[in-house]
Amino acid sequence: MTKFPGIMATDQTGDVVPPSLSAKSVGSFAYLTVRDRLPTILTKVIDTIHRNKNKFFEEYGEEGIQAEKQTISLLSKLRNELQTDKPILALTDGLDDADAWNRYLQRQTDQHEDQEVSWFKSPWLYVECYMYRRIREALWLNPPISDYDVFNEGKTQSYFESQQATITLCTYFESFNKNMENIPDNLLCEYFNKLLQVSLWGNKCDLSISAGVDNSQKASPIESLAAFKLFILVDDSDSLWSTLVTTRQQTQSGKGRSCRVDFVLDNAGFELVTDLVLADFLLSSGLAQEIRFHGKSFPWFVSDVTVEDFHWTIRQTMAANHRSMSQTGVRWQQYMKEGVWSYHDHPFWTHPHEFCDMEANAPDLYATLQTADLVLFKGDLNYRKLTGDRDWDHTVGFDTALRGFGPAPLCSLRTLKANVQVGLQPGRGNKLSSQEPDWMTCGKYAVIQFHNPNPDKQD
Repeated sequence: MTKFPGIMATDQTGDVVPPSLSAKSVGSFAYLTVRDRLPTILTKVIDTIHRNKNKFFEEYGEEGIQAEKQTISLLSKLRNELQTDKPILALTDGLDDADAWNRYLQRQTDQHEDQEVSWFKSPWLYVECYMYRRIREALWLNPPISDYDVFNEGKTQSYFESQQATITLCTYFESFNKNMENIPDNLLCEYFNKLLQVSLWGNKCDLSISAGVDNSQKASPIESLAAFKLFILVDDSDSLWSTLVTTRQQTQSGKGRSCRVDFVLDNAGFELVTDLVLADFLLSSGLAQEIRFHGKSFPWFVSDVTVEDFHWTIRQTMAANHRSMSQTGVRWQQYMKEGVWSYHDHPFWTHPHEFCDMEANAPDLYATLQTADLVLFKGDLNYRKLTGDRDWDHTVGFDTALRGFGPAPLCSLRTLKANVQVGLQPGRGNKLSSQEPDWMTCGKYAVIQFHNPNPDKQD
């Protein structure tokens, strides 16, 4: 089935684009997410807060108990609004990003004068992001538990239950890392591709798609790669490698500055470990001299990385009772101290905007990404924001779906868990749809999709 062109929409810039995915389409993955998965996540959040009421009492006394009750009351109200398709409400917490969110709501209202801006009628990307922002609001309005991470238990569990896979990965990396300067480029490329694919498939460990159910990595991440390779629908890893090697050559010849790679992170737990190992390889091999990690400024989509998760993961890896794992963690901590690794967050990452809005709505962040030599976008939510979470035809080019977003050469490493996928060969999407109707949402398939907005600079 060809989806594009079909029913088209016009965005605020006047561009004609496919409509946003939404729960208006009964039976779609967006509909099932809003009807089933999001209320399940909210119920688990409420349960987590309730189970910790004794902890709140011990830390804050009666004030903690009152905060627990009032937060649960607000979250229960939110769940009811969602399940009964009530209108989206403006934020009232007065946080720095509240005005941006409320302006976005007003824009939605102005664009859709013929219908309410509500949970089932509005863009899925918007309402799903909005739910997590409302969880943030419910906590913030109830000190002293305002900074409580309702998703921390699941993220911690995911890390520890993936420990054997982490040991295997660290042992594999340490086996050749000590001799990195003597490894020829063809073998270096082989190691790069393996660690890139481990980072790619690490994205299967997503707690929001499983509504918080255990989704940790149990099998050896290296031994699984051969079997998984068949399920990579687009593999631009050669372009990625070529970009890194060209930049390294320019750096070595004195024609270019040192190479910086930015990771726009997704999930904590095992996926974060795979990202850190890949980043370690880029530094150790000389393919990069600096790594910037971009994460979320508050708990988001159940398992997304916050600054607390990032530093906690490094500390836990350092403290592991396994030589290779602890050695790896110690080196990561040293990178942080030396400043060759750094962690950054920005409000835009927890806004509902498509990334093509970044230059206008977060020019400082866009300017930061422009100074990178490569930006790696991890995971499904980043892919949805890169492509606008729209009903694109599968054969539409990745560059077209980006709609002008291109601060630097970029690559999406993503396992498919939402109904948007571009850049496929003609007929591939139709064939997959006939063989496996849920191919876009089951997490079985993946893409490594690269875009260079200025290819001439690589010459």
